[in-house]
Amino acid sequence: QVQLVESGGGLVQAGVSLRLSCAASVRTFSRYTMAWFRQAPGKEREFVASISWTGGRTYYADSVKGRFTISRNNAENTVDLQMNSLKPEDTAVYYCAASLGPVSDYAGDFRSWGQGAQVTVSS
Repeated sequence: QVQLVESGGGLVQAGVSLRLSCAASVRTFSRYTMAWFRQAPGKEREFVASISWTGGRTYYADSVKGRFTISRNNAENTVDLQMNSLKPEDTAVYYCAASLGPVSDYAGDFRSWGQGAQVTVSS
């Protein structure tokens, strides 16, 4: 089981940028596919982005493609989500997740989850 802790959430205005970070406490971090999901009030959890264990493959939801960038640092056991041009509809709790499988957009493939970081975008 991987322990994941998100940081960097907050309240921002539409159009600005915000960076989320997720720290993993596991020695074999480089073996894990990492991802970000989000859940808005009253809605189901949805996929945002995922990155392969080498960082060579990334995958984005259409709603964030071109605005968000996922990256990882295997030396520091971290995965980040750079969010640009934020919109009110990006408001959600953002979750970091880890999987030993391939890059995926399916929440069921991810067995380890962080506690979530709130991102609120005002118009």
